[in-house]
Amino acid sequence: MPIIYNDQTNEFHLQTKHSSYIFNILENSQLGHLYYGKRIRHKNSFHHLLETGHRSNITYLQEGDMTFSLEQTKQEYPSYGTTDFREPAFQIIQENGSRITDFKYKSHKIYQGKPKLNGLPATYTEAGDDVETLEVYLYDEVIAAELLLIYSVFEEYDAIVRSANFKNCGEKNLHLSRVMSMNVDLPDADYEMMQLSGAWIRERHVKSRKLESGIQQISSTRGASSSQHNPFLALKRSHTTEFDGDVYGFSFVYSGNFLAQVEVDYLNVARVSLGIHPFDFHWLLEQGESFQTPEVVMTYSNEGLNGMSQNFHQLYQSRLVRGKWRDHTRPILTNNWEGTYFDFNEEKIVEMAKQSKELGVELFVLDDGWFGKRDDDTTSLGDWYVDYDKLPNGITGLAEKITDLGMAFGLWFEPEMVSKMSQLYKTHPDWMIHVPDRQPSHGRNQYVLDFSRKEVVDAIYDMMAQVLRDAPISYVKWDMNRYMTEIGSAALPPNRQQEVTHRYILGVYDLYERLTSEFPNVLFESCASGGCRFDPGMLYYAPQTWTSDNTDAIERLNIQYGTSYVYPISTMGAHVSAVPNHQVGRMTSLRTRAEVAYFGAFGYELDVTTLSNEDKSIVKEQIDFFKQHRETFQFGSFYRLNSPFEKDGNRTSWIVVAKDQSKAIVGDYHVLCKPNEGFRRLQLKGLEESASYQIEGYEGIYNGDELMEIGILLDHERFKEYPEHHVSGDFYSRLFVLYKYS
Repeated sequence: MPIIYNDQTNEFHLQTKHSSYIFNILENSQLGHLYYGKRIRHKNSFHHLLETGHRSNITYLQEGDMTFSLEQTKQEYPSYGTTDFREPAFQIIQENGSRITDFKYKSHKIYQGKPKLNGLPATYTEAGDDVETLEVYLYDEVIAAELLLIYSVFEEYDAIVRSANFKNCGEKNLHLSRVMSMNVDLPDADYEMMQLSGAWIRERHVKSRKLESGIQQISSTRGASSSQHNPFLALKRSHTTEFDGDVYGFSFVYSGNFLAQVEVDYLNVARVSLGIHPFDFHWLLEQGESFQTPEVVMTYSNEGLNGMSQNFHQLYQSRLVRGKWRDHTRPILTNNWEGTYFDFNEEKIVEMAKQSKELGVELFVLDDGWFGKRDDDTTSLGDWYVDYDKLPNGITGLAEKITDLGMAFGLWFEPEMVSKMSQLYKTHPDWMIHVPDRQPSHGRNQYVLDFSRKEVVDAIYDMMAQVLRDAPISYVKWDMNRYMTEIGSAALPPNRQQEVTHRYILGVYDLYERLTSEFPNVLFESCASGGCRFDPGMLYYAPQTWTSDNTDAIERLNIQYGTSYVYPISTMGAHVSAVPNHQVGRMTSLRTRAEVAYFGAFGYELDVTTLSNEDKSIVKEQIDFFKQHRETFQFGSFYRLNSPFEKDGNRTSWIVVAKDQSKAIVGDYHVLCKPNEGFRRLQLKGLEESASYQIEGYEGIYNGDELMEIGILLDHERFKEYPEHHVSGDFYSRLFVLYKYS
């Protein structure tokens, strides 16, 4: 049983395959936290783990009791203002100005399965899953409010999923000013905090720092999860490596403003919390209304950072991504954006598609510029009807010409934005997010539509759905190219203006849900200037995300490596583009570009009609190779071997292993060639220890345990027989393909 309740001691014990999570009902009927870590055997009582006792200069809850104080008690979902001076999980402002609450345990229930969250993306269960849910009901009699804490235990995935729900059961209004989705108080703070941070075209770089007294946090207040910080953090011991040691991972299934923080108090207790950012957030709860927080996925591993990543990968690939494309191999595509930008016509696009088809490409994607009068980025967003000057036969005619070639057809939208030079803006200027009498800022010459308004979402849905109904479209690239400024809605009253950013994200989710429901066979790829909104919330609707606008292979080593700490490689859009690279100007070989992009949702982002015959031959071989190994890349287990964020960053290595361990593909990459280096070995992971393997380009048979404990000897003389494995020059890559020998 994943969830055990002891009614004698009022303790809850949540168990995954390798972890235990224990909390109890305290003497004041609030919830205390006892343990989170490696799985332990259940027993009748864990009461001895509760830490109480008298200390000087402490405030206590009850007169005459000098032992029980929330200041020194580890808690499950702490409140504000009653002897705990750390930041709380929530705060409720009442009509009399009070912020004090006292939610006491009322009841609980345990059941098989997992509830859906109304209007929010969430992990889910299917028939046969061994998943149990615990709902704990707490009630504050003074303000007549109910607090529901929800815990779902994915036993086989080593994950616990948490969220909270607030309901106003009284007659007076309540105001939520802070609503974190989870809190956990760890017994010490001897950890390093790892985060994924960066900026546009250098997203999700790995950053680590030792916890210190005080608050350390990452966040976004941009209206999106952002490229600056990903909604994820991990705590690991200083000795923890990729494959050994304790690590806790916390990932937020949400696409808007967030706060992830660790507060270390004077007792060296680390309080971890994650949820919607309280900055500029204020939610009015009228009588009978409720507020549901997004969920947080927590996982613990004592097998290092790769162990944590495997837990996230397996859960997100199987129980977050939904629909046809969860278990269906993704098509190899060509996208015209870096090949043509806005300068194209039907003849050009059809010829690009024709030559792509000859190379083995399966999907052609028409990017920005097909609608309104969109010849540059100053106009037409919001006018989702075709530009017949460019495409005289419309999207339907173009799509039919491409599908007649035996290819699928895909199309770009940016549904959340509007240009002032558009029919939509002329008709509905109040549909733009704005504040009266304030100058609106612009980004990329565009503005944000007010998706907190149902009529705006309805209008965009009608336009997009009509395009998708009229043409044979198999793929949609959904872009979002600017963050929010001057946040306000013409449709909301003054006391609800700080609800706009969350209501906006709910509107985005609503549009996604309606489109994916009506068009279940369409593959959606989310994009936000590349990786500016790469988060679990998006993956619930779109099973892959354009990982970064930066298509340079060497920069992608950092970006894809960092992204893999949370997200499966099947979710990472990864394309081969032209050189010099359009973002950094670097020259890399066609081979290196492909051998990085293979480890993702593979495709090309260039004008294939400009390739030489030699390059076309290479591209055809690359596509044939990827098709041969596509299922391993998409459904295999991914392990990081050498990090570009360690030492001098000159070397990156990783491996993907088939689920049955019958095949593996290793990627090994060198940034700069160095003179007269010593011999190197590359230790592999994920193979079957007792099996034997053949390696393409190698003579002999190698045992699985040998390859993992000793490794492949690189730079060997025998490579001279195989030029493709011989190191030469800067920005060099090579692949090793292993097959189980029988």
